[in-house]
Amino acid sequence: MADFIRQTASEPLRLKPTMPVGPLRDTVIFPGNSVPIISGRPKSKAALDIAWNSDKLIVFVTQKNSKIEDPTDKDLYKVGTVCLIRRVVKNPEGEYTLQAEGLSRVFLKNFTLVDPYLEAEIEEIPDLYEKTEQTEALVRTVREQVKRYLELGGNPFFDSANIANWSLFTYSDDPNQLVNSITQAIDFKTIDKQQILEMVSAIERLQRLSELLAKEIRILEISQKISSQTQERVSKMTKEAILREQMKSIEEELGGADGEHQEVKEFELKIKKSGMPKEVLERAKKELSRLAKMSAYNPEAGYIRNYLEWLTDLPWRLVKRGKIDLKIAEGILEEDHYGLKKVKERIIEYLAVFKLAGKIKGPILCFVGPPGTGKTSIGKSIARALNRKFARISLGGIRDEAEIRGHRRTYVGSLPGRIIQGIKQAGTNNPVFMLDEIDKIGSDYRGDPSAALLEALDPEQNEGFSDHYLEVPYDLSNVMFITTANILDTIPIALRDRLEVIRYPGYTEDEKFHIAKKFLLPKQVKNHGLNIDRIEFTDEAIYSVIREYTREAGVRNLERELSAVMRKIARKIAEGNGEMKRFLITPEDIHKFLGPIKFLPILAEKENEIGMATGLSVTEAGGEVLFIEVTLMPGKGNLLLTGQLGDVMKESGQAAMSYVRSHWADLGLAENFFQKVDVHVHVPEGAIPKDGPSAGITLTTAIVSAFIKIPVHKEVAMTGEVTLRGRVLEIGGFKEKVLAAHRAGVKAVIAPSDNEKDLEDIPDYVQKDLKFIFVKHMDDVLKVALVRPPQPAVRKTIPVPAPAYLA
Repeated sequence: MADFIRQTASEPLRLKPTMPVGPLRDTVIFPGNSVPIISGRPKSKAALDIAWNSDKLIVFVTQKNSKIEDPTDKDLYKVGTVCLIRRVVKNPEGEYTLQAEGLSRVFLKNFTLVDPYLEAEIEEIPDLYEKTEQTEALVRTVREQVKRYLELGGNPFFDSANIANWSLFTYSDDPNQLVNSITQAIDFKTIDKQQILEMVSAIERLQRLSELLAKEIRILEISQKISSQTQERVSKMTKEAILREQMKSIEEELGGADGEHQEVKEFELKIKKSGMPKEVLERAKKELSRLAKMSAYNPEAGYIRNYLEWLTDLPWRLVKRGKIDLKIAEGILEEDHYGLKKVKERIIEYLAVFKLAGKIKGPILCFVGPPGTGKTSIGKSIARALNRKFARISLGGIRDEAEIRGHRRTYVGSLPGRIIQGIKQAGTNNPVFMLDEIDKIGSDYRGDPSAALLEALDPEQNEGFSDHYLEVPYDLSNVMFITTANILDTIPIALRDRLEVIRYPGYTEDEKFHIAKKFLLPKQVKNHGLNIDRIEFTDEAIYSVIREYTREAGVRNLERELSAVMRKIARKIAEGNGEMKRFLITPEDIHKFLGPIKFLPILAEKENEIGMATGLSVTEAGGEVLFIEVTLMPGKGNLLLTGQLGDVMKESGQAAMSYVRSHWADLGLAENFFQKVDVHVHVPEGAIPKDGPSAGITLTTAIVSAFIKIPVHKEVAMTGEVTLRGRVLEIGGFKEKVLAAHRAGVKAVIAPSDNEKDLEDIPDYVQKDLKFIFVKHMDDVLKVALVRPPQPAVRKTIPVPAPAYLA
């Protein structure tokens, strides 16, 4: 390839066909511009050495990715600039500092050498342009844009005294040189500079440069506007602060009081009337003194103001109460709730002691039972019976200790905890305070809320309850705390120890009937805009809803179904002429309004079956009937337990199997009866977790029935823990399980003899409908549960010699 000759202002310059290449990071060099460069990479220094020792010419090309340390030909753009190395200095760290002057744009055709330095074949890109009106217009536009850029504070790329002298960056009328000079001087993005370097047409280069200058001008204008607005705000605030201080000085001279002084006086009056204890009073006065000395524009003034508002708004004085009339209180409880005999007795006892002692310290009441049994609503009735205000907070899902104790005042937007907030909302320091869903408190890295409740719920400590926000003690000893929960297992032991548990066993069918008739129906009739005198439910209709459309321990779903009936009636009236005629609702109407029956009697179609027994359990929703199925199949004596059973229930199944194996002769089985079969025990409704030891006798009965091929009575349900020796142990939740058996249509219940004492909690009509069989041993269970008792096998008696130590 022939050598290229380029004529410059000084001397002709000869470009060789191949030249060393120096990669640049975040730098683009344009012809006609001198740029300082620092080079420290081995290949770059090698290329510089070659160029310096020959004609001092090198091609500088920009990298596509500046993070690449050792770029190859694929990492470089295809257009660069031939530069003349004017000066090279090697510093102590081994880096080269040089001054490079751009001469000409070149295209890198292909690389001929990649190690120890980069070398490529090049082809010069000529700087051609046609002098037209469009070119002249673009040149003028660019010059005006540069002027505007400098006026807005853009970094000048030449001395400001010579702005008018355009020859500083345009030594001729060449538009390419104008583009080169301006693009080199202004801090555009590297990719934008490279784009302009690669363009051949002078018009396209001028248009692209004009676009970039317009963008920079818009940014500078917005920046200048923001700066101007900020300066105006600061000046205004400074002026207002100076004027306010001057006004304050004038008013002090005149003896007047401004708004800030008035606010301080108001706080002083509120503190005086609040009845705070001495310790709290001193703290309030101290904070008020700080507020009085503080500028209104001090951010901390707002925090102190909020703190004083909380202190002065809290009820510190004990509100005088009227006389307690036990008969009136008992009448209120009976009026609001049906049943719940033990709960009402405990409340009346509390009132009696309170009436005599004036103030009592005792355990916190904890109502535990299934959803929908009236645990939360009875709190309002207790407050009405006590003639106190009622406050309630829900603890479900709380995981942050600060929700109970509050946030410290160092945090922006901090507030007291929920207990103090509830006291303030109630407006008295002796409300009935209900902590709902205490069993659903969580804990995480932010602390354990249940631990924070220990102080509030301990009668020996809550006289000085410490809230992080208040930072002063608050007396909670006059508050009557009531908590509710569905289960006790998730409540920490230390917290449970402070609670007096009152169990809600769930409502019987008769109790649900009276609740629906006395409370739910009138409420739903009123809610749906109907007339109670025009709507009548027959007793059979109410029982139809209870038996066929709900199955629960509470009455929440019952109320929901009654609401659906009311909606049907309301629609009939609305679609007519609006006249409300008399409606008599019968079981047939219930089926018409609510659709097909949702719950058939559990045991209605059940036959006496082999390997299937009826058990009883307790869940969060109350008592439940569960069926245990056992099947045998060829195998090696393995026991398989399914139905999402917990560890305790699995161990009960293993204990039941061990009992059967050890009593093979009493059950009429062969000695090795289990060696060639596998036993599969399944509890249906496998999606629901099940656990507990009380299914022990049910599991044993089902396994025995499967092996001896004798069916189990379909109308007999059972509950009790079994030991390896066959003893039947006491269980919990006796009332809930009995009520579940009664709802299911069971005729007899087998239970441990130690639970016979719990019969007093069972309603009389349930005792009349059910036959209770109390047992002490598994043999007694099998005699009753199986259709016929097992026949013992005849086995030879082999004398066993006495141990040597007994001889």
